[in-house]
Amino acid sequence: MTEPASARGSVGESPLILGYAGLFPQIAAVATCVFAADSDVGPMFAFAYAALILSFLGGIWWGFAMRSGSDQGRIATMAVLPSLFGALLILLSIAHILPLGLALVLMGSAVIMTLLIDRRLVDAGCAPVGWMALRVPLSIGLGGLTILCGIVCSLSVS
Repeated sequence: MTEPASARGSVGESPLILGYAGLFPQIAAVATCVFAADSDVGPMFAFAYAALILSFLGGIWWGFAMRSGSDQGRIATMAVLPSLFGALLILLSIAHILPLGLALVLMGSAVIMTLLIDRRLVDAGCAPVGWMALRVPLSIGLGGLTILCGIVCSLSVS
């Protein structure tokens, strides 16, 4: 069900500012990876924060699903995928099946890939006006920082 743009609302200035502020924890994690390379605090925090945000995005999509009418099941299914993928990466990491550096690269890639679902939600008329203007820089920013942390983490282990 496609709603008219006026019924969907729009992304305002506050969400933009708060969204960009949400990049600060990952910037701090990368700095910790660089300046305290002998510590696993930075990479572990980066991993946990990216997983948290991935689940947060799924929760937003869940809210979109509840308003979507006939597309509710399809969108709700997409909404649980980020949390399930994050949980899988957590399990594989704590079981030492995946090294933390690779898990960070995969987590960051997943954050960037969420843009594909965001685009579908916009095309379906489920997301507010201006959604992609918010999501693109934030997903690329968080995903890129998470991948960078994974690379730095992997280099410091070698």
